[in-house]
Amino acid sequence: MAVRKHYAGVKLRETRLRVGVTQKAFADRLGISLPYLSQMENNHRPLSTGVVLALAQEFGLDVAELSSGDSERMVSDMREALADPVFGADIPPMGDLRLAASNAPTLARAFLELHRAYRQGQERLASLDDALGRDSARIQPSPWEEVRDFFHYCDNYIDAVDRAAEHFASRGPLEETARAVLADHGVALEITPDAPLRSFDPASGHLTLSAGASPATRRFQMLHQIALLTRGDLLEATLDLARFKSDVARDIAKIGLANYFAGAALMPYGAFHDAAREVRHDLEQLAGRFGASIEQVAHRLSTLQRPGAKGIPFFFVRVDQAGTITKRHSATRLQFARYGGACPLWNVHRAFETPGRFVRQLAETPDGVRYLCLARDVLKPGGSFRAPTRRYAIGLGCEVSHAGRLVYGDDLDTGNAQAFEPIGISCRICEREHCHQRSVPPIERPITVDPHKRGTLPYTIPR
Repeated sequence: MAVRKHYAGVKLRETRLRVGVTQKAFADRLGISLPYLSQMENNHRPLSTGVVLALAQEFGLDVAELSSGDSERMVSDMREALADPVFGADIPPMGDLRLAASNAPTLARAFLELHRAYRQGQERLASLDDALGRDSARIQPSPWEEVRDFFHYCDNYIDAVDRAAEHFASRGPLEETARAVLADHGVALEITPDAPLRSFDPASGHLTLSAGASPATRRFQMLHQIALLTRGDLLEATLDLARFKSDVARDIAKIGLANYFAGAALMPYGAFHDAAREVRHDLEQLAGRFGASIEQVAHRLSTLQRPGAKGIPFFFVRVDQAGTITKRHSATRLQFARYGGACPLWNVHRAFETPGRFVRQLAETPDGVRYLCLARDVLKPGGSFRAPTRRYAIGLGCEVSHAGRLVYGDDLDTGNAQAFEPIGISCRICEREHCHQRSVPPIERPITVDPHKRGTLPYTIPR
């Protein structure tokens, strides 16, 4: 696989502005000429190894921050948006998309916002009869998607909230500390069989948790309420920076931030990072050690992106039985489809067939990147005979170069190219020619239909 040249003009310029030096002074400290710096800042030339090392030595820059993170996410999102039939077959080449994401990220985000608004407009028109005469019929951005994108482009790591939760966890045994903090704030805690998962009455100071929930879930919900009670100013300041377009999106994000605090307090960054390395990322051992659920541990592993102390870049996803993605995040080059479900060849769907067991998969995406993928079903009982049980599958994975650091990589033939199953992102942007699970043709490739021949698919994709 060819090595892609690394362009990071935006990050280079941000670093120079952060330290407050002129281009000339910045170039001198990097040991390069002013014209060369100017070319790199404008993405006319890639970063050299010498410049990367100088950035780390002179300015203490974490080299991992120069990864293509946001740019790759935007490229993936733009490519999926451009697969919409409204754009026809004239799709910009990948090189143009990478230049747009690197040189004009604000414009790229505006394009994605415009396409999202267009899709929502089309969905509104499709149900126009139902919408006529209602004030809510006007087109509005989806608050759920807005919040999802906020965490997506924050790399699913919120530094201030994460550190505040870690400080809280350092005060002593977690549950004792949590109960003491609630008592200090005049909150009476009650655990009852008939209660919802969590219910708090600010007027009476009464917090009720469900006895039907698992201990890990109750602990998590207690910490969530503590975040709202004791870290409200921090959460609000973070929300102010996000500049959400609606109060609904802000409220959803506040819940997300409180959940983030709860997970980070339950699994404090430093201790969890060290433990993950010690047990080679064994989810069951980590769940037992930190009193968390398998899903909470998997999600936490995907957030270990603290500058200077990053963990393995993982992707994390949760899907329901219909294949709909309900949670998603990727710190890897693998990016999930913004619309629709996940690739049916991916092992996360097979997790429903083997309840209570981890399913491993060596997979390769169309760009040639290989991954170790882990999947398992997750049951969320309702707590009583008549209460419904929610069922999901979670997926966790990383690039195969990290497989030796995971217990799940043991005994897998990672050196055998034939051991890797081909997976994709979305059928409309997947270039695989002979996929037996393809639902629609790839938008970027012509197809040939022969009424006298029929293979696995009713068409062929010429090379």
